[in-house]
Amino acid sequence: MKGIQCKLARVALEWGVLDLAKAANVSTQTITRLERGEQLRPSTLNNIQSVLEDAGIEFISENGGGVGVRFKRPMS
Repeated sequence: MKGIQCKLARVALEWGVLDLAKAANVSTQTITRLERGEQLRPSTLNNIQSVLEDAGIEFISENGGGVGVRFKRPMS
């Protein structure tokens, strides 16, 4: 997961930095650092990604069109 994907996922879920930080049990500064493109420990990055995936986000790898996110299942 790249920083821009984290931000896109948060916006899609209508979560603020504080919401994601609480859900992932990290500081708001950690989320901000990730979204600025700074390196995080792999375990921290995996934790944040797992929280977003559990909330219904699917991460799209770069496949010629750039990275992105989408919902795993249709929104109700």
